[in-house]
Amino acid sequence: MSDPWVALPSGADPAERTRALRRAHAAFAADGRVVPSVRAVVAESWRRSARARVSPECAPRVELPDRDLADYRAAHPLARVMPVVRELVGTVAADGEHLLAVCDAGGRLLWVEGHGGTRRRAEALGFVPGARWAESVMGTNAPGTATALDRPVQVFGAEHFSRRVHPWTCAAAPLHDPHSGRLLGAVDITGGDGLAHPHSLAFVQAVARAAEAQLALLPAEAVPGAAGTSLGAASVGVLRVLGRDEAEWRPGAAAGDGGGGGGAGGRTGAGLRLSRRHSEIMLLLARHPQGLGGDELLVALYEDEDVSPVTLRAELSRLRALLGPDTLLSRPYRLAGAVETDYGWVAERLALGAVSAAVRGYPGPLLPGSAAPEITRLRRRLADELRAALIARGDAGLLGEWAYSPWGEDDPEVWRALARTLPAERRAPALARVRTLDADLGLAGVPHRPPGRLDARRVPSSP
Repeated sequence: MSDPWVALPSGADPAERTRALRRAHAAFAADGRVVPSVRAVVAESWRRSARARVSPECAPRVELPDRDLADYRAAHPLARVMPVVRELVGTVAADGEHLLAVCDAGGRLLWVEGHGGTRRRAEALGFVPGARWAESVMGTNAPGTATALDRPVQVFGAEHFSRRVHPWTCAAAPLHDPHSGRLLGAVDITGGDGLAHPHSLAFVQAVARAAEAQLALLPAEAVPGAAGTSLGAASVGVLRVLGRDEAEWRPGAAAGDGGGGGGAGGRTGAGLRLSRRHSEIMLLLARHPQGLGGDELLVALYEDEDVSPVTLRAELSRLRALLGPDTLLSRPYRLAGAVETDYGWVAERLALGAVSAAVRGYPGPLLPGSAAPEITRLRRRLADELRAALIARGDAGLLGEWAYSPWGEDDPEVWRALARTLPAERRAPALARVRTLDADLGLAGVPHRPPGRLDARRVPSSP
């Protein structure tokens, strides 16, 4: 099969494939065994679904009742491109007895439209606006898996993790904010076996590109309800802390604009730039919505145990003046509502096994100039988990992105893994880099490498 994201190659027999997939699904449900005939993308999704304790008998749940749904999707950035999406997909869906669906980055269905009879059958299934079809809830399915991996994907019949979805076929492609690159959701086309064709995946990809092109013509705006933000809590803003020493704070409607800039931070074209210490405090409070006491913050922020609580209170007072009194609360210190962070988004994708999405959403280390003990720990943990996932995945493209980044260019482990994945005729530059790094680190000629290292001389010569 030339394209691993397509469920059926041209000319394949859908009935024969259906029988094989049902046997494979039954085997996995019984003992976790994946037979070789299952596509790698599906096998990996099944394993993630099992780790998330999704049942093959699962049913979707409606997270957004009608009133909340109307308000949420009216404010969602994808509402601005729905006319374009409907124009491109509407006739195809109606004539082919298919459905058009658009979900947010958390896998919540916002719009489900199309052929009346198909829509009624989908309603019985729970494929309705307001229902959550994230992979972590419903297992393998096109909109949920496309948002989990941040990749276009087609899912056919019994490739779906939930047995109740086995009669259906779907293809979905992710949608991004063209201004920030942020995942906004996915566009999906759902129906019967007639969609089990490579053209359906190419079609939704083209629709996604057209929608993103339309968004690029519109002014940038905040992304409400993005992945990682609880819809049950008031959102006070978005905090960007990866790949920068000073965080960027984008207050939401609940937070206002935070008042004057003062000397602790300054306005940028996109948001409010925080000082290093305020950046650290905001991240820690965002990660602990229940709040932190003064002693806990002192331990997390300062290496010097002799720092006075008065110093911390002064920093918090300045931060409160910057954000506004209704955003930063005390006793314990906490933020007034949910705060989404790019750190949290990457960590969530990684936990779901969406390594590609996590790496491509990682613009650099967490607050790299910070020496705060807790920030240092978080920075190392995320980078180490990303590296380990990359090396385990063995994808030459992803390894190359990391190896040629400022934070990966001196990482011998990643260069060794890259050399291992490249075909023999393209391996020489990576091997040369391995030798240079070994010489710089004093490892050249060392006969025994630490566990996990790949000796450049022992890289297999075959692709």
